[in-house]
Amino acid sequence: MYRTHTCGELRMQHEGQSVTLSGWVQANRDFGALTFIDLRDRYGITQLVFSMDDDSEMCERARKLGREFVIKVEGTVRERSNKNPNRPTGDIEIDVQKLEVLNASQVPPFTIEDDTDGGEDLRMKYRYLDLRRDPVQRNIIFRSKLALETRKFLDGQSFVEIETPFLIKSTPEGARDFVVPSRMNPGQFYALPQSPQTFKQILMVSGFDRYFQIVKCFRDEDLRADRQPEFTQIDCEMAFVTQEEVLQTFEGLTRHLFQNTIGVELPEFERMNYDEAMRLYGSDKPDKRFGMVINDLNDLAQNKGFKVFDSVELVAGICAKGQAGYSRKQVDELTNWVKRPQIGAKGLVYVKYNEDGSFKSSVDKFFSEEDLKAWADCMDAEPGDLLLILAGEEEKTRKQLGELRLEMGRRLGLMKEGDFKPLWVVDFPLLEWDEDEERFFAMHHPFTSPKKADMARMLDGDFETMKSLRADAYDLVINGVEIGGGSIRIHDRELQSKNFKLLGFTPEEAEEQFGFLLGAFEYGAPPHGGIAFGFDRLCAVINGQNSIRDFIAFPKNNQGRDVMIDAPSRVDEKQLDELGLAMKEVKQPE
Repeated sequence: MYRTHTCGELRMQHEGQSVTLSGWVQANRDFGALTFIDLRDRYGITQLVFSMDDDSEMCERARKLGREFVIKVEGTVRERSNKNPNRPTGDIEIDVQKLEVLNASQVPPFTIEDDTDGGEDLRMKYRYLDLRRDPVQRNIIFRSKLALETRKFLDGQSFVEIETPFLIKSTPEGARDFVVPSRMNPGQFYALPQSPQTFKQILMVSGFDRYFQIVKCFRDEDLRADRQPEFTQIDCEMAFVTQEEVLQTFEGLTRHLFQNTIGVELPEFERMNYDEAMRLYGSDKPDKRFGMVINDLNDLAQNKGFKVFDSVELVAGICAKGQAGYSRKQVDELTNWVKRPQIGAKGLVYVKYNEDGSFKSSVDKFFSEEDLKAWADCMDAEPGDLLLILAGEEEKTRKQLGELRLEMGRRLGLMKEGDFKPLWVVDFPLLEWDEDEERFFAMHHPFTSPKKADMARMLDGDFETMKSLRADAYDLVINGVEIGGGSIRIHDRELQSKNFKLLGFTPEEAEEQFGFLLGAFEYGAPPHGGIAFGFDRLCAVINGQNSIRDFIAFPKNNQGRDVMIDAPSRVDEKQLDELGLAMKEVKQPE
């Protein structure tokens, strides 16, 4: 027997018991007559005591144990004379009578501590060591609990868990596919699924009216903190439902997950349509933990002789409450921040509404105090507030103000830890027009249904009508992060064929790519809709973290590489010959 108890289990009630523990050496402290070792496993840390008076040979062996040695000890639980109130096992220690080294260890390349000295690249290379650290283990264990609670809730709502294929057909919409060559079908390729979308719709046609799957998906796209080439979704679909029923069901799931993982009761889920979100927050995923909405100033700021404002589509701003005391240096920092290429603003206008009711601005020579007071009134500003104003093309300016709003929220500490503000964003545009390619793209995906009121207009409308079509689509946003998105789907062949046509598919291309789905719609397809939650992202948001990597056991880096196993890598030329793929010299990344 390697252990009778874990390293996080023993308490004073175990005093006097003989126990066996196994684990890793966390720390070794030599005090001459006594040697103390902290023994660690994933459950905690227990202090071991070796005495020269009891067994000098064993004590000498204990002194030589290095960090991360794997050992087994037998001994007696006793009360510590110098207790550690910061450790659950801090009232006891083990008086060791027997020591066995199960495996030695090299000195690890970084410390296996909560606050490690290892950089991200080094920790990713030795991920098996990084996974020993308590914060990372807590994240992985949390992920497991979240999956179990998801299954528990959805099972209670009569959902059936069904696996869909990983080797599927490549489709042109969405991000780039990862493709897999088929040896038995030379010159042909599978694709790894970006989502099980068409399969879950087929399951609705098949009569499984409530489906779910915690499923791995794949997208060959540029990476960032909240993206990985392979990621996990809580993927769900329901038949015979309206949008409202979908929202209620998955609001229930979200409440259940927060309550049963971190004990948080979520507040009311607000609703906001896409147009309002873009107008007030410059984003389709607004962070509702604080206000500071965008206010339009065209009627008040234009035609006053200031060419910067007079020549643009939009003049708008935000009000930072209580920040009129911002120094010139701080304002200059903000100006430089909005002028960065990532934001792209040409400049920033500020107005300080001083405590005495006077105004100080960067455009004093063009606007009177009465003008600035009108701006302040429009923005619900009070003495002591700071107005920050941008101007330019409407869409770009709103997005720039949205980014500035978030930056001010961060600088002013308005994003409180443990504060969660869920929001449903609804009524997205169905289609987006791309000027460069001169064609429509689906805002969500090609299978999203227009709102019922727009169906006839979609079938018979002109070009301008298509731009104004609204989708029966919805996103769940928490604290400015899109947690999940979905829609009511098209279930009629004629309407789906029309949508493919609007997206630039010829009838032949639509049949080749999606003929199986169009055919299924002719055999009694029920109305249906669904949603997919980003599982990794949900883990991070619930825990107040930005990166999803620490919730994935073996993540990829920013270049899409697994540096631990050194993948992707070249394959044997014989394998390529079997697949009918000629070997080409490819310049390797530096």
